[in-house]
Amino acid sequence: MQQWLKGRNAKIFAGILAALLLGMLAAALSADATSPLTRAVGFVFSPLQTVSTKIAGGLRGFGGHFVSSGYYQQRIEELELELEGYRAQLVDFEIYKQQLESYKGFLEIKEKHEDFEFAPATVIGRDAADAFRSFVINRGSADGVSVNDPVIYESYLVGVVKEVGVTSSVVWSILDPRVSVSAYEIRSREDGYLANTAALSLSGLSRLSGLDRATTILPGGIVCTSGVGGIFPRDLILGTVKEVLDQKTDISSYAVIEPGVDYANLIDVFVITSFLGQGEAE
Repeated sequence: MQQWLKGRNAKIFAGILAALLLGMLAAALSADATSPLTRAVGFVFSPLQTVSTKIAGGLRGFGGHFVSSGYYQQRIEELELELEGYRAQLVDFEIYKQQLESYKGFLEIKEKHEDFEFAPATVIGRDAADAFRSFVINRGSADGVSVNDPVIYESYLVGVVKEVGVTSSVVWSILDPRVSVSAYEIRSREDGYLANTAALSLSGLSRLSGLDRATTILPGGIVCTSGVGGIFPRDLILGTVKEVLDQKTDISSYAVIEPGVDYANLIDVFVITSFLGQGEAE
């Protein structure tokens, strides 16, 4: 018995008993009609009730937060869908922007050459194995496109149609050694012709050959089509002179030309289906 009285359980029992006595005393001194024992029990356990009430309120708040999290998740998903829509609109905007830039150059060409007839086209394919930048467009014989029709981007000549289907065509670029173009440099007015080499073409450059050894063409000069031959109209831009070198096999010189078009990113082009003087030399 003495051992139990010294133990922890005895101390807890004594604490509860003391609390009940204090509760009864406080209840007896109060004017409440409730029995002293009831008031004593309420006095002792009221802190526990307070704690349990707070816990229950916290759980209700947790439930409210849980519902709010679901709502926020739904809003996040809705905003992600909305953002995806804006991204799609931005892509469309960039496409329209590029088309407007292309059409601006087209209108300038049209104003200068009222005799030109055009077929707008889009690049729909490239041959990765072709080092000379040929490409496929979505226009063919059904759109009035024929073999040897020039293809332009803004004011630049980019190639010539070499294969025609009903709804598509293959275009050889002006970098292709098989393409020959009569040309001149606008400042010196000196004539020459594009005669590309595979080495230059692989570097994305072309060559204006047939120049005098004492040529006055300088780097930065602009080279355009001369219109000789009946395939290409006059004054389409071919590119800019990068350097002028002497030909080793004879007494002539040649200019290395840098095209003004990025073939890797070429999308919208125009096919010149008809122009004054087309085919006359043939």
